[in-house]
Amino acid sequence: MASLPARDRRFPPERGEPYVLAVVLFVAYAAVSVGRYRRMGTRSYDLGIFEQTVRAYAHFQAPIVELKGPGYSVLGDHFSPVTVLLAPLYRMFPSSVTLLVAQAALFALSAVPVTRAATRMLGRARGLTLGVAYGLSWGLQNAVDFDFHEICFAVPLIAFSLEALLRRRWRAALLWGLPLVLVKEDQGLTLAVIAVVVALRARRHGSSRVVPYALAVAGFGALATLLAFTVIIPSFNTVGASDYLSKVGGSGPLDGVDVKIRTVLWLLIPTSGLLALRSPIVLAVLPTLGWRFVSSDHHYWGTAWHYSAVLMPILTLALVDTLPAARHSSRPWLRAYTFHLPAAVLAASLALTTALPLGTLTEADAYRVPAGVRAVEKLLDTIPDGSTVESNIGPITRLTSRCRVFWIGRTKGLAPDYIAFDNSSRWVKDVPAFARQLHPRDTYVLRGVIQGYVLLKRTSPNTSPSTSPSTSPSASS
Repeated sequence: MASLPARDRRFPPERGEPYVLAVVLFVAYAAVSVGRYRRMGTRSYDLGIFEQTVRAYAHFQAPIVELKGPGYSVLGDHFSPVTVLLAPLYRMFPSSVTLLVAQAALFALSAVPVTRAATRMLGRARGLTLGVAYGLSWGLQNAVDFDFHEICFAVPLIAFSLEALLRRRWRAALLWGLPLVLVKEDQGLTLAVIAVVVALRARRHGSSRVVPYALAVAGFGALATLLAFTVIIPSFNTVGASDYLSKVGGSGPLDGVDVKIRTVLWLLIPTSGLLALRSPIVLAVLPTLGWRFVSSDHHYWGTAWHYSAVLMPILTLALVDTLPAARHSSRPWLRAYTFHLPAAVLAASLALTTALPLGTLTEADAYRVPAGVRAVEKLLDTIPDGSTVESNIGPITRLTSRCRVFWIGRTKGLAPDYIAFDNSSRWVKDVPAFARQLHPRDTYVLRGVIQGYVLLKRTSPNTSPSTSPSTSPSASS
């Protein structure tokens, strides 16, 4: 067998543990997200938006997302063409579940490079300890529990890129990072920072010839972000601008400072015990954290939802990068702290998991589908395939695989065949009056009310939008 490079001789190659860990994490992640779907516990219309996107790609059509409005192109919302990779899988299995399972697989896959890098640099026991801690990290768990998002592609790409960086495989580090520009418009800046770190590391280790290429990649990443925000997204957007760029700079420096400080502490303490700050790799968190904190949208400031998932591999591998040198520090307290830190990080992840999504897998209700959900699904099944439906969060994911679905109140005067919405909170007091308010020129009759879910059917002459293949995907066969 070929001998290992000098930098890898200290520890033998990893065994199969990283892959076993990835499989276990995949099952756990999928159980959480698919379980929420089965219970109709979807928390936003994002899953429906992405299903409409992938469904359009699967039928070789433009990615029109009618949940955002008739004729709305998803490329005018976020520049995420990477989702086209899911089209073949979705064509075979046309369901929201396909997206959730794919996301679980991508998140779980990221544990492989993280665990491999940790075992190579720290040894088998400590490496596996950090691999498990990473898989249980709160950023990944929150992302798994909140629908589907394109950033699930960024997480493994970042992990593989940083693993290659730690192994001094400069070219591989850059190549793994390049597709980030196709994941989301802001990820070009993450690529730029990673490329700068590659340049610094390569120069330090005597690979100066890599530096120009790394700096070129950094420039490419920054330019890609600039073009996405100022040219590509506006060209597809109905108002000719990026909706999200308009939120940047809308808040004062002290707005939400308490929330932002807590977010930083959550990022640094449970994942690395602050020791990640000793590695230049941690700089890669700044683009994502930066745009979140300067945004006027307070939802970006905290720890909820999927926004911190891309930061988890960065923080964990920054810690991995720091530990070998810290173990040989001249400071006894730092050596002791370093020795115990992997176990402490795992303990923190395990403790937090009791209050995080994976912790719900210990409850019997996580595997049950309430009878009320089945009754609601039976009601929605009465809507014929290919129908146009106006809906809110509850019914969306049961309809987007086979119908044209619009967000309630956002049809721009087009009258859908059906109106289906979750009224379990009684936010609509008079359903017939609400239907008349939405479409005063059309008549809708009540088809059923089950568990607070309302279904109405239009009975007046058809004024709904055409089913032109150029504007929407055809019904799945």
